[in-house]
Amino acid sequence: MESQPKWRPNSKAPWESIQGSLCLQRLSNIQSLGMKILVIGSGGREHALVWKLAKSPLASTIYCAPGNAGISEIATCVPADVNDREALAQLAESISADLTVVGPEVPLVAGVSEAFHKRGLRLVGPSAAAARLEGSKIFTKEFTTRRSIPTARFESCDTPDLAQDAIRRFQFPVVVKADGLAAGKGVRIIANQSEFDEAINELMVKRIFGDAGARLLLEECLVGREASVMIFTDARDYKMIVPAQDHKRVFDHDQGPNTGGMGSFSTPGLIDESTLARVAREIIEPTLEGMSAEGNPFSGILYAGLMLTSDGPKLIEFNARLGDPETQAVLVRLESDLVEIFQAVVDGKIGSMQVEWSDDSSVCVVAASGGYPGSFEKGKPISGLEAAQSIEDVVVFHAGTTRENNDEYRTWGGRVLGITARASTLEAARANAYQAIGRINFAGMHYRTDIAASEHNV
Repeated sequence: MESQPKWRPNSKAPWESIQGSLCLQRLSNIQSLGMKILVIGSGGREHALVWKLAKSPLASTIYCAPGNAGISEIATCVPADVNDREALAQLAESISADLTVVGPEVPLVAGVSEAFHKRGLRLVGPSAAAARLEGSKIFTKEFTTRRSIPTARFESCDTPDLAQDAIRRFQFPVVVKADGLAAGKGVRIIANQSEFDEAINELMVKRIFGDAGARLLLEECLVGREASVMIFTDARDYKMIVPAQDHKRVFDHDQGPNTGGMGSFSTPGLIDESTLARVAREIIEPTLEGMSAEGNPFSGILYAGLMLTSDGPKLIEFNARLGDPETQAVLVRLESDLVEIFQAVVDGKIGSMQVEWSDDSSVCVVAASGGYPGSFEKGKPISGLEAAQSIEDVVVFHAGTTRENNDEYRTWGGRVLGITARASTLEAARANAYQAIGRINFAGMHYRTDIAASEHNV
């Protein structure tokens, strides 16, 4: 499957105004020498990125900051504070990185792109101003209003009293969102007034997510099937990534609190062609055009979380980077060279790229620590990794793991592993993923048993 060139406005190339000639380096020399690539982040998404980048003949050395135990098997992991944009730029400069790829959202919102461009370093990721599409849900909602992008009806609230006033204009269930970054956990689907009072108290009064909850967004609750559409974009052109579907709730049948993601899948036909065309026409292209027109061109990876309603696709949220665990599911289907794609993004040439995707399906199931998404213990020994990966076309991506002195792998995060399978059918990929996760064990381990089940793929 090859994705087609898309919208191209009649305007100055965004990389000319943002990056300047510093980013237009000698590509032919880089290719002949082999590239040093830095990936920022430490989760399953970053393991998948490193895994795919390492397959490119253009890559000579891959670094990951800070990485994890699984990543250390295929890349050089270096200590780093992903919240310190200047330190990350200094690191990239010190290792002479030819290209840097940012996994998580926090450094993007903090302005890591600007810190890199100031030093003439090549980085895949939007400016801080463009990353507000993820950094502020209220900014995004106001932007969608200006650009007539279909989304849920909403009101923003700056105080608990204003929130209580606004709720009278909604019917339950209602969606309450923290305005700022909350690691995917700042969204509540509220069924009644009592739950609403509790959410307001936790988010705005107790500030369990810090300043992210200083302002809130109230939205009507959309009905339909969720899906994720991501794109590679140089702010003028873009290439669609094959769609995926995430599973946010911690328990089967979409029960329990939201998490960073408990699994995902990608399969041909997940979104039909006519709906996908509407997503492009009504959501993706107006966003790229609008951000450029407002002086904040978006270059990098744009993620659109969608609800496929009876009235057509509607935007739930934007992310300014690849999703996790959607990345694990889609990258195992990517046939093209990811290094070449990222170079095209930075150099403003994505429109001329041929991006090929497998017609296979994929499923990623997350193995989480006991207690996640709440508090959890660390340091639990992990067994069965080799047995799991012995299954054909299964890759175990590490998310929250550690290993000392070549000792056994141990848990270190809430989401520990992303067991990912690719097969000719969704049913086969799902069976292989669950066969593989059945061979893995650590104390307190839990996972959903309904990832990519038939009720989710309709």
